[in-house]
Amino acid sequence: MNDMTPITLTPKDWETDQEVRWCPGCGDYAILKAVQRTLPEIGATPANTVFVSGIGCSSRFPYYIESYGFHTIHGRAPAFATGVKLANPSLDVWIVTGDGDGLSIGGNHMMHILRRNLDCQILLFNNEIYGLTKGQYSPTSREGTRSPSTPFGSVDHPAKPAAFALGSGARFVARGFDVSKKLPDVLKAAHAHKGAAFVEIFQNCIVYNKDVFADFTEKKKADDGQLWLENGKPMLFGNMKVGSTKGIALDRQKLTLKVVDVVDGDWQAADVIVHDVTNRSLAHMLVEMPFGLFPMALGVLYDDPAPTFESAVIAQNAMAAKGKVPDIQKLVSQGQTWTVAKA
Repeated sequence: MNDMTPITLTPKDWETDQEVRWCPGCGDYAILKAVQRTLPEIGATPANTVFVSGIGCSSRFPYYIESYGFHTIHGRAPAFATGVKLANPSLDVWIVTGDGDGLSIGGNHMMHILRRNLDCQILLFNNEIYGLTKGQYSPTSREGTRSPSTPFGSVDHPAKPAAFALGSGARFVARGFDVSKKLPDVLKAAHAHKGAAFVEIFQNCIVYNKDVFADFTEKKKADDGQLWLENGKPMLFGNMKVGSTKGIALDRQKLTLKVVDVVDGDWQAADVIVHDVTNRSLAHMLVEMPFGLFPMALGVLYDDPAPTFESAVIAQNAMAAKGKVPDIQKLVSQGQTWTVAKA
């Protein structure tokens, strides 16, 4: 018998015949392309892949990925995804949500899928606004955001998605942004993690919140605005070509992070921290760094696998069924029964 030639998929194989319908210039286009580039590189197949979404601009995603997909109800994508994974644990499950869908009405569901640690990838598109429903402020909108629902400026303290994920017990937390060339690497790391992998993706809403992340996403501001984290590598940023290198160090008296100058590339002398993705306390501090005083921490902040929810459910069911013979009739007949005699 001849060996079968393996099928090599390309990004094109993950495109559907549906017209992609987002506003021209929307960051969702770039995220879609990043996902379609990533899927063949991780060896995914359409027959074994499921995308689940809730409601919002981002939630149109399943229409544009050539795989199984569910466009579900507002905030409930994690519940549907949990059912999918428990029904068939071999499936590769992706959840696509937004800051409004995932952290407002869906905040409770998001918390539980993270603490349960279902093996899936959760992509939360954060544009700090409600895009689909015409620009109202969202749970992540900054204080002072003017919108149809906050005409005098929002007085809410915004939620931080990555901090929420860590507080909910997530074992993998990462950040990226829509047009970054490094986004596929972040997605690959999330897929490699066994358990719930939470990825916050900063996404530009061209209509209602244009350029809200420009202070760190624009190319001319990237050197000082972005801190790309790599496990085992020092936390360095700045324009290293002209020698204006900076780093993140620990202020041991205050037990907080601080920015330090790195002279002549000697980061050890500056006491720059070496990133450890298994250090949960460090991940919390990176998430809480105020942008402006600090760069935006991007890449994998935390990655420390733990047993998954579905593996525990499977093991429990196997233990409960041990030594038992399936008998539907016996199950139906157990308990109280009545015999109806003829008159």
